[in-house]
Amino acid sequence: MQAYLGEIIALTTAVCWAFTSLLFTIAGKQVGSQLVNRVRLPLATLFLAVTHLLWQGRVLPIHAEPFRWGWLALSAISGLVLGDAMLFQAFVLIGTRLAMLLMTLAPVIGTLLAWVFLRETLSPLEIGAVIVTLSSIAWVVSERGNSGPEDGDPRNYVVGVLCGIGGASGQAVGLILSKRGMAGDFPAISASLMRLLMASAVIWLWALGQGQLGPTIQGLRNKRARRAIVGGTVAGPFVGMTLSLAAVQLTHVGIASTLMSLSPVILLPLVHWVFKERITQRAIVGTVVALVGVAMIFWT
Repeated sequence: MQAYLGEIIALTTAVCWAFTSLLFTIAGKQVGSQLVNRVRLPLATLFLAVTHLLWQGRVLPIHAEPFRWGWLALSAISGLVLGDAMLFQAFVLIGTRLAMLLMTLAPVIGTLLAWVFLRETLSPLEIGAVIVTLSSIAWVVSERGNSGPEDGDPRNYVVGVLCGIGGASGQAVGLILSKRGMAGDFPAISASLMRLLMASAVIWLWALGQGQLGPTIQGLRNKRARRAIVGGTVAGPFVGMTLSLAAVQLTHVGIASTLMSLSPVILLPLVHWVFKERITQRAIVGTVVALVGVAMIFWT
């Protein structure tokens, strides 16, 4: 058991992220995706600050150089503010399963962006992995019966798919910018806390400027949404991210990354049980093949 501790933790991380997406979907359908993102960011900052205190011995990484704050602020805006806002909207419009499947595009988009902007070379295996992942996701998304959200409007389905792709793109750009901010073996947990702190500041400054304080307080009176937001924040940014750091430390990065990307597979039975969603054979096969493509990228 001890020999496979890293792999077990990585699988547990995937389970945490699957439940996070379910809970944020429930909350988003109750009070709207923007409110969910607005509330969960400061909550996640608080939880991660506690983790940072236990892990690093201080609440905030105040020793970090200004250039790190700059790069990580840009990363936060791309990934946590814009990217996650689109992801949460995709949860509402096309459902948890398809939205999380589209999020597997993040490493593909990141690989392509690194090739274009960072001059990183692509091996034949990586090119094949990109083609496999894109093709399988397109195959699942184009399935008849994916008519869209509960209102049945196919236009909302298209918007939801675009939001999912936008969420994956935001995450990919955010990771590339984070890489600049973490240059020189800067602790990942400190970088994550800095990103959350900056994202919370940006999203709340914007919300206050738009007069959203009152609607946010009103929305939090919804007990089901409030519990789902707190539960999703604990499962994801707090427990999930902490476990992901431990998994990377205890096993190979490729193995940990592959196992942690299994959330869409874990979600297949969960969305059937929670949302009564019909899961077709095409959805199962396409999801598994897409994750094989993602695994090929991590293992090159």
